[in-house]
Amino acid sequence: MERICIIGGSGTGKTTLSNNLGKELNLPVYHIDGIHHLKDWKIRDKEERDKIILEKVAETKWIIDGTYRSTLQQRLEKADSVIYLDYSTFAQIIGVLKRFIKNHGKEKEEIPGCKEQMNWNFFLLVLNWRKNKREEILEKINIIDNNKVYIFNNRKQLNKWYKNTFGKKIEY
Repeated sequence: MERICIIGGSGTGKTTLSNNLGKELNLPVYHIDGIHHLKDWKIRDKEERDKIILEKVAETKWIIDGTYRSTLQQRLEKADSVIYLDYSTFAQIIGVLKRFIKNHGKEKEEIPGCKEQMNWNFFLLVLNWRKNKREEILEKINIIDNNKVYIFNNRKQLNKWYKNTFGKKIEY
């Protein structure tokens, strides 16, 4: 595992998993949200964002978390491991709410200059994520080598795999 693509909806724990794997495997971790957002939640130009992401993909070792579809196919093809956190909408909402309660007003480590926040548009995005994006993601995953794909439907499955693979629990 030297090039790991971690995808899934908001609140599934992509950032936590990528940070844990980065420490475990001594790999650089890139959070697409941190590339997409500039200070104070300003949005980076999409072409510039995608160029930066693809530069990271061209490196020999990386963990990239995020599901941004514009570069997803390239990341899936280049990765030697793909982890899809395919959690229910309910699990995503619980994950987002727990994160908000725990970190409200604190700067997000993976997005420097941006504080944890919640708004109605983001909540609607989470609520509709599976309905709007899941099928396309599964289609893209189905055309790559299945031997490199790990799909987890809940945290319990992910935690069991992580413990079996690394002999310890994920640090939340």
